[in-house]
Amino acid sequence: MSGMDLLSDQGLRLDGRRATELREIRCKLGVFSQPDGSAYLEQGNTKVLAAVYGPHEIRGSRTKALHDKALVNCQYSMATFSTGERKRRPRGDRKSQEMSMHLRQALQAAIRTEVYPRSQIDIFVEVLQADGGNYCVCVNAATLALMDAGIPMTEYMVACSASLANGDIPLVDISHLEENSGGPNLTVAALPLSGQVALMEMSQRFHLDHLPKVVDCALQGCRDIYNVLDKAVRRHVEISGAAAGWGNKTQVDL
Repeated sequence: MSGMDLLSDQGLRLDGRRATELREIRCKLGVFSQPDGSAYLEQGNTKVLAAVYGPHEIRGSRTKALHDKALVNCQYSMATFSTGERKRRPRGDRKSQEMSMHLRQALQAAIRTEVYPRSQIDIFVEVLQADGGNYCVCVNAATLALMDAGIPMTEYMVACSASLANGDIPLVDISHLEENSGGPNLTVAALPLSGQVALMEMSQRFHLDHLPKVVDCALQGCRDIYNVLDKAVRRHVEISGAAAGWGNKTQVDL
């Protein structure tokens, strides 16, 4: 499959979306009672669980403690059944470590770590089903879990991917088939209200003439996802407050 096949003559993508249309997003907050915060997020067919523990005392060696802010610990993993390949994926493999590092880089840019000096915040994400944009969905799910845990944040941290079709048409929120089409892909994690970018990664090089519009496409995708997540959080808080109990399992389908 080539990049020329990503858009039909009618301007539709392989899954029927328009070039600037996000995949359907469905989410739940407070899916577990044991963690301090948790969330489940579906973005298209990519499904992720996220759990947050903390802030709590530093575990292990206290030399890791930071005197002026909290230590953010992230762990990324994929379920054995998350892809069509039924193979074991050790939690400490190279890809998992890289994804964990990128998650930490993005999320700690939004968390107000200075509020909890000499403490630790643990964020665990598990990909249950992978269909493109795994990192982006993990960031978005972790943001919801942090909100559910009541961790102070400067604003939402949101991630979105973008690519090019037919040589010059930007596509937002890339699926697995589009990721594997051979074209360049861009992943952006950003604070959508302030426009600050925490992470930007390219799978291949973009021509300089095309890069600005692909970046703008990804950032607009972040803003659109933010609107969906913010509506979900507000609805969750309203329903939980009306029930006079925090930790109710509330589903918001958008």
